[in-house]
Amino acid sequence: MWTRDHVFLGASHGRSESKAKLAALVTAVFMAVEIGSGLAYHSMALLADGVHMATHVGALGLAAGAYWLARRHAGNARFTFGSGKFGDLAAFSSAIVLGITALVVAVESIERLINPAVVQYGDALLIACIGLCVNLVSAFILKDDDHGHAHGHSHAAHSHDHAHDHEHGHDHARDNNMRAAYVHVLADAGTSLLAIIALACGYFFGLAFLDPLCGVVGAFVIASWAYGLIRDSAMVLLDANSNPKRSGAIKAMIEQEMGARVADLHLWRLGPGHEGLIVSLVSPDATSAEQIKAALRQHYPDLSHVTVEVAVCADCT
Repeated sequence: MWTRDHVFLGASHGRSESKAKLAALVTAVFMAVEIGSGLAYHSMALLADGVHMATHVGALGLAAGAYWLARRHAGNARFTFGSGKFGDLAAFSSAIVLGITALVVAVESIERLINPAVVQYGDALLIACIGLCVNLVSAFILKDDDHGHAHGHSHAAHSHDHAHDHEHGHDHARDNNMRAAYVHVLADAGTSLLAIIALACGYFFGLAFLDPLCGVVGAFVIASWAYGLIRDSAMVLLDANSNPKRSGAIKAMIEQEMGARVADLHLWRLGPGHEGLIVSLVSPDATSAEQIKAALRQHYPDLSHVTVEVAVCADCT
């Protein structure tokens, strides 16, 4: 059997869900502390940063919610190929928010370069340090120590094509939802670090222009990360070919070993670490779909869902 169900969740789905929830909780606690301190001490700077931190709580909450929805609907027959793409949908949404954030930061920073404003360096440094600490804690929680490995990559004795696929295994096993949450936290940590450097230079050396300049640099870095996330998650949502080199190798294997002509082939990602394959072929001999599946199983044991259609036609090849 190729698959007993349509549950195409990542190998560490439950663990990732717990990490996203914990990171959201930690950020929410610090957000509440900042807002409370801002109200108590009449600090608009602390209050504003607390409200800003609410956007990160939202992003982490979105990631945790996607894991919950994917798990809840894992057995729902309405999702024809499982619920593994909830994470990619959340990643796409989070990346768009990240891109908008980068644009807003860039516009405001450029405006500050043109029209410098008076900066309360002491308060701003405190806030930047708090923000950096919160994001470092969240990043530590979200850090992926599995390095993207999923099931099905321990078959070192298989063909050269499969060994070549192993090199690209990180791509189809990558969890874009966790990646989006991690990038969101790293982006804020990076901007906090740049802000600390710029504010310290402004406080001690009077280099006021460094603050908005670092804002522009940070916005560019965040925008590039957002673009990468949007591109990768959109390709999954659009059912794009998850690995063109692998699909080419599968086609070559069928045509060379089975003597059949591949008329149509679709290889796409179902979820982290899971790929689906639909292949239609024309064979001059009486070859069954089960024979083709057996050959595919031998070369590519980590395919999660396979559909094979065979047309026998001696004069068609």
